[in-house]
Amino acid sequence: MKIRLVLLGSRFLFFFVLVSIAFSGIFASNGGMETEKTLAMIKPDGLRGNYTDRIRRAIVESGFRILKERVVELDEDRASRFYAEHSSKSFFPTLVKYMTSGPVCVMVLEKQNAIADWRAMIGPTDATKAKATHPNSIRAMCGLDSEKNCVHGSDSLQSAQREISFFFEETGEIVGKHDEL
Repeated sequence: MKIRLVLLGSRFLFFFVLVSIAFSGIFASNGGMETEKTLAMIKPDGLRGNYTDRIRRAIVESGFRILKERVVELDEDRASRFYAEHSSKSFFPTLVKYMTSGPVCVMVLEKQNAIADWRAMIGPTDATKAKATHPNSIRAMCGLDSEKNCVHGSDSLQSAQREISFFFEETGEIVGKHDEL
């Protein structure tokens, strides 16, 4: 009987150690999982409408860290370069005019799955559609239509890296996915 209890005790101890090791990563600060960085931009209508603090609060409450932030005014050349992928589209001239109509607030956000989570938070590109299908999204809160939609978010890791470098190039920092220690 005593030997059986010792065997059960050692099995329990072994199981306890395995479970403890498995769960130790889950309860660590980031669970050893990769984090991403993404660019968030509050466009001129968002700044004019005084939505910046509400958007910033929603970002932080959703688990993002705001690593960098600055308010900049885009001139025609810079806006054209930032949106170069849309240069052949009919809405490009009005997009550039809109983006140069006032300052924008750009932020580098970080968290696990940052790109997809930020895109989900901001909702569909067309703010009119966002109001109907994603009423709790940022674009539903402060956007007007598909052009004046209040915010921008990187759509891929490559876009995030390019867009962060575009606004924060002097840091020389590597952006995108990385492991936190």
